[in-house]
Amino acid sequence: MTRFLAALLAILLLAGCADRPDQVTFHATDNPESLADWGLFTVKDGRIAPHQGMVTYELQTPLFSDYAQKWRTVWMPRGAAARYDAEKAFDFPVGTIITKTFYYTVPDSAAKPGESTTVLKMTPATYQRGIDGLDLRHVRLIETRLLVRRAKGWEALPYVWNTDQTEAKLDRTGQDIPLDFMDGAKHTPFVYSVPNANQCAGCHTADFHDRKLFPIGLKARHLNRLFGGPGGEINQLQRLAAIGYLKGLPGAEIPRDANWQDASAPIGERARAYLDVNCAHCHNANGPARTSGLWLDAKTLDPRLIGACKPPVAAGRGTGNRPFDIVPGHPEHSIISYRLASTDPGEMMPELGRSLEHHEGVAMIADWITSLKGACTIETRPDAATGTAW
Repeated sequence: MTRFLAALLAILLLAGCADRPDQVTFHATDNPESLADWGLFTVKDGRIAPHQGMVTYELQTPLFSDYAQKWRTVWMPRGAAARYDAEKAFDFPVGTIITKTFYYTVPDSAAKPGESTTVLKMTPATYQRGIDGLDLRHVRLIETRLLVRRAKGWEALPYVWNTDQTEAKLDRTGQDIPLDFMDGAKHTPFVYSVPNANQCAGCHTADFHDRKLFPIGLKARHLNRLFGGPGGEINQLQRLAAIGYLKGLPGAEIPRDANWQDASAPIGERARAYLDVNCAHCHNANGPARTSGLWLDAKTLDPRLIGACKPPVAAGRGTGNRPFDIVPGHPEHSIISYRLASTDPGEMMPELGRSLEHHEGVAMIADWITSLKGACTIETRPDAATGTAW
């Protein structure tokens, strides 16, 4: 009887796998419980590979997420294309599926990578580029987030991978995953948080008034860079246009953010690119944090709006008892430096998407603030907090 039940279970499992698509399948209204039902990837022989039509891309300066590595792809229905926009996210057709798979490299000693709680710090030079998929022999898959363009607008769906790394299941309530981050010989325990559906909306809502979701990274200034793939190592925007995924791409004057790690680029351009991708989805004229008066999108040039000598509106204890968002020449007195370095949920910025401090990013922002010229003064009045003028 035991053998019979085992054989029956195996047959049922094989039948379930056989029903799953081997090509990308857009679901216009339903939300499959299994990521496999979207037909995006093949997971076989220790490798995850994209199906036809999925194009891997990378950002010039990516958003920081607890040092997780990310494999990004975009897929569109045959004959459909996105419409270019110089500033905002491209206008994608109904049926578009954007994926972002979060993963970590684990120690070579991990017998089962999907069960390893120890994850390693990697540099961009050592990331897998994901053009033809990922080798999973030393990788722990954490989650794959989908951003799906339906007739009613975009919808975000987080799928969490099992420890066998064979399947990912929809988890709209979010999940906390304890991990141990290893940077050389230093170990830092932290909790990786898979966001719930509402938290996804918190970052992907570009306009507070209509509260519609939009992609963050798929904008001209973030994609304007060289990357490998179909056609070789070419500009990503040109590749998307060449394969029919993008219409209206101009021949010149395409905006481009700096690479925040490119030491040859001006520190101001690097810092603004970092703040743009990490903070500007909230801190802009129409975003959820618009009332803060701190606008960190790439097009904002007014020093006061960027934070220079600007007192906080309602940061509470998040100020760290510092008087201004940015004090030129003094990161140690600037609120932005304090909140980027904090890991206290009531103080840190960004509010979501990280439990660890991004040491390299914080240091780069400090270098930028140090390079700024000018001085701030604090008015002396009966109700004013005491402070020092710089």
